[in-house]
This record gives sequence, C-alpha cells and structure tokens, in this order.
Amino acid sequence: MVAAHVVSPSAIQPRSAGAVLAQSRDAVMPALRAAVDTLPASMRHVAGYHFGWWDEHGRPVEADPGKALRPALVLLSAAAVGGAGQAVSGAGQAVGGAYGQVVTGAVAVELVHNFSLLHDDVMDGDATRRHRPTAWSVFGTSAAILAGDALLTLAMDTLLASGHPAATRATGMLGAAVQRLIDGQSADLDFERRADVDVEACLAMAQAKTGALLGSACAIGALLGGGRPAQVLRLAQFGEDLGLAFQFADDLLGIWGDPATTGKPVHSDLRSRKKSLPVVAALTSGTPAGLELAAFYTGASALPEPQVGRAATLVEAAGARMWSQAQADQLLVRALDALAAAEADPLVEAELCELARFATRRDR
Repeated sequence: MVAAHVVSPSAIQPRSAGAVLAQSRDAVMPALRAAVDTLPASMRHVAGYHFGWWDEHGRPVEADPGKALRPALVLLSAAAVGGAGQAVSGAGQAVGGAYGQVVTGAVAVELVHNFSLLHDDVMDGDATRRHRPTAWSVFGTSAAILAGDALLTLAMDTLLASGHPAATRATGMLGAAVQRLIDGQSADLDFERRADVDVEACLAMAQAKTGALLGSACAIGALLGGGRPAQVLRLAQFGEDLGLAFQFADDLLGIWGDPATTGKPVHSDLRSRKKSLPVVAALTSGTPAGLELAAFYTGASALPEPQVGRAATLVEAAGARMWSQAQADQLLVRALDALAAAEADPLVEAELCELARFATRRDR
C-alpha cells in the first residue's frame, strides 16, 4: 500500500476536470462508505444499491459512480483558500487531520445530494439512473424515501461530528441549503399543475433546487479550509452561479442527451411533460413553435410517443435550445468572475475553472 501524503496545490500542475473528479472520488469514497456503513442494515442496503456499490441482493458490482461534482467543489474550495492542501494516495485513502475534516464536509454534501436524488426519482417517477433501475423501482417508494431520510440525517450528524471548529456553522449552511433545495423541488412539482409558469419563476426554482447546494458546497469547503469571510462569500456565489449554469446544461441533456451517456431515455423530460428551463422558454416565446408546444403540454399523463420527437423539434425551433446554452455560458462567465474575486490559489483557481467549464459543457 502506498502511504498517503499531502502535497501543496502550488507544488503541482493544474489537473483536468476528469482528473479532479476522479481523484476527489478516490479521496471521498472510503469516508462515504464508512459513513453509510453506520446506517441500520435496511437503509444501508438501499443506500448502497443507490450509490452503485452492490446489486439489489447485496452482491458487489461495478456501477457508474456518478460525477461527484459537489465533493470535488468542497475539496477544491478548501484548497483554494489555502486550507489542508490536496491528498495524494496510490491507494485512494484520504489522510486525517485538517484534510480529513474537509473530506468529512465533502461526504456530508454528497450525502445530501443523494438524499435529494432518492426523493426526486420517486417524485418524478424516473425508473432509470446511472444506467440501472432506480432504488424506488427496485425496493419500493417507501424504502427509497426512508433511505433518503437516513442519508439526510447522516449528513448532518457526520458534519457535526467532524471536530472542526466551524462544524456547527458549516452544518447550519448545509441545513439552509437543504431548505432551499426542498423549496425548489416543491416549486418544480407545482409547475406540473400550472399552465402559467414563466421564465423568471423557473429560474428561481432552478436556483434553489440546484444552485443552493453547489453554492453551499463551495462555501463549506472555504469555511473548513479557513477562508476569510469575503472568500467564503465569493466562493458561495461562484457555486450558486455554476449551479444554475449546471441546471441549464442538465435540462438540455434531459431533452437531447445521449442515453448511452446519460443513463436515461432520450427526450425523457419531454415525455413526462417536465417544465424545464428550455421548455418554459419555448412555451413563453410567443412563437408559432411555442404555441404548438403548449398544446402538447395540456395533458397530465406521459406525452404520447409520436409527439415526443416533435416536441423536441418545437423547443429548438422556438429558439430555446440556443437561448439555454447562451444562458449557461453567461452564468459561467459570472461564476468565474466571482471566483477571480475570491483571490484563490492560482493553480486551484485554474482547476475550478476547468471543473466549471466541464459542468456547463458536458454530455452526461
């Protein structure tokens, strides 16, 4: 086994986004699995399946681990303000001490994210995630909801027990982000029953549902890394703007993403008549394409298959696909401006820039 050691970010070259995500997963995964192992057996079973560690019978499998973007943001934000450095280990083991406390923050954020995924899959009726059946479709809705509840509680307990002097404040930040996330998800569900959703309301929903947790991830990382108040604030803004840009990219994938890379059927958001950002932009465009699309969105059941492809064509014809990508690009610029104002370590800032570009220009 190769011993873990700490290397200052200023002593290494900036990594690609893929390398950042892979190494962050390696650092966080042992602590994440250790945290999940403390759950009651029933919840551990469902959670482990959801994370892709084993099949429905508890047999180990090699499944898609997901991007783990949020833990990477925690680790990089801590390093950006000079806190704890970057762990490097041939065995993928995180070191303890100050860096271990930052890893604990990353674990807590990832637990919250997966709490939201478990519940979202139930509420949205999604049967596939990461190329395999969702937890609720295997274990039932009640088990998936309870597993999500267990992960949320575990996230708060884990962060509070980290031993960091700012653990209580960081837990408060994470709790506030969860409240905003829930409010955003509530608005998203409400949109399904409304015909009067405008772009402003949809942006507010996405900012709460996605931006809040990414902003919190960056703020918690900066806080645990010992950042100055102004740095914590700027990195939080970076994460918030990145989160909204990420949601635009995700909504585009929900319509035009390749199932081989997204793990979901093509046009999945249209099939369920989801009022995503591109769809709402098209519906409110006042164009002939937008008016035709509105007729498709009057029902409550799944969109009939012959209309699904036509709906995608209409969203693009209304200019909403191009508008959504332009919005993502503008938000990326705003996020990077906030990052620059944080006066971060230059090499870590470069890695955060790479990660931000990956998140807004991606195929999965």
